[in-house]
Amino acid sequence: MKAVLLAGGLGTRMREETEFRPKPMVEVGGRPVLWHIMKILGGHGINEFIICTGYKSEFIKNYFYNYGSVNRDFTVTLGDHSTIEYHGSHDEFDWKVTVADTGATTMTGGRIKKIRKYLDDDEPFFVTYGDGIADVDIAGLRKFHSEHGKLATMTTTQAMSRFGVVDLDVDGSVEKFREKPKVDDWINIGYFIFEQGVFDYLDDNSVLEEEPLHGLADDGQIAAFRHGGFWQPMDTQRESQMLNELWDSGSAPWKTWE
Repeated sequence: MKAVLLAGGLGTRMREETEFRPKPMVEVGGRPVLWHIMKILGGHGINEFIICTGYKSEFIKNYFYNYGSVNRDFTVTLGDHSTIEYHGSHDEFDWKVTVADTGATTMTGGRIKKIRKYLDDDEPFFVTYGDGIADVDIAGLRKFHSEHGKLATMTTTQAMSRFGVVDLDVDGSVEKFREKPKVDDWINIGYFIFEQGVFDYLDDNSVLEEEPLHGLADDGQIAAFRHGGFWQPMDTQRESQMLNELWDSGSAPWKTWE
């Protein structure tokens, strides 16, 4: 199964970082958040990636084009750069990465449509956002998708409230405080699996989260895989700092690979 990673947005809520690089390239523990997502998937046997770039796509292109020299020692004969000898190894040798520039202003559904040529015609494919880290049970997700027979599966979770909650008695007395409890509603966190039939719901201008997903739901062609573990998008500088603190503490729950 190939994985499609949506990594082309502007990331306007992280202007401190994204003024200079795309949000998926903002680092957690010295590595781009995009790399962490790929490591999660790689740990479950998914090692072919199609990265849909847009805003500042050259940063992502350069990162993967120079991956060998950045992550290994090398010897080069100055004046003959065609001869480079790499030393040692790294853990991502079996990754196959296609970096596709899908346009600076293209919406999420349009980005997926534009990379159809890089997918296998007869196989389902994985899709997720390039800024959301989770310890999703990928094997369980794939099994769930194969069993329900619909065109699409989305992963959902019950997010934490942004605010603490106060429980009140009928007379206004404070019964107790609850610090940022989980909400009852389920939200989409990406980690999709799509059959090829999903392309019938996409066009060059579609926003995946709007008409395509709504159309799939109206036609009874999408099911939700419930995730009860860790999930954290990196939308703000504060969330970036929190993810870095978890990584630096050695207790990052998304580090499911060896």
